[in-house]
Amino acid sequence: MSAPIAVITGASSGIGAATARQLAAAGYRVVLTARRKDRIEALAAEITEAGHQATAYALDVTDRAAVDEFATAFRTLAVLVNNAGGALGLDPVATADPEDWRRMYDVNVLGTLHMTQALLPALTASGDGTVVVLSSTAGHATYEGGAGYVAAKNGARVLAETLRLEIVGTPVRVIEIAPGLVKTEEFATTRFRGDTDRAAAVYAGVAAPLTADDVADTITWACTRPPHVNIDLLVVRPRAQASNTKLHREP
Repeated sequence: MSAPIAVITGASSGIGAATARQLAAAGYRVVLTARRKDRIEALAAEITEAGHQATAYALDVTDRAAVDEFATAFRTLAVLVNNAGGALGLDPVATADPEDWRRMYDVNVLGTLHMTQALLPALTASGDGTVVVLSSTAGHATYEGGAGYVAAKNGARVLAETLRLEIVGTPVRVIEIAPGLVKTEEFATTRFRGDTDRAAAVYAGVAAPLTADDVADTITWACTRPPHVNIDLLVVRPRAQASNTKLHREP
């Protein structure tokens, strides 16, 4: 019997890469997608060398034609992890760049929509499909300077909630994972356009923020529950974080 297939978007680094490793170790044949072909090919080779199954496919989730072409490769699919996303800037509404908002909406919301629409037939055909949407605690509570990202992650959250209502009774479950403060190699640096000092300040004094592996472990756990069990929403934060605006920092 062939291994079930899991597609992970944004798999070139951070949570996506960690999820690919953990789902592969859990017995899935993972298909890694991201724009950076060299990164996902290296990760696929690493996973294969570890004795698991992995394939790399360069893909921009905001390109609907490319997504539709990618989807033709699958007759059945067990898991889709919509992880591609990200934040740009921390500017107030009064001065934020609308282009940043558009780019965040494109990848966080429309990218998730493209992938889910294109692969939903294969997920349904599997008889036991799982759609995972990586939202954020930003999608559940706002904070100053975060309106653009909060709006995008609210869009992802609502997409997951609505899809769950619309496909109830089909053999596909919809899981939303909403991480809080996660320290990865790129998220904050990308948000602040390469300003490593501002990126480091996000985590300053926080003894143990979440790691990409922590979130990947949560995703893998949710995906490997018995088919009749659905984890509608799982919010995961570091112990030091009580809310988006309440974070304990050591002196």
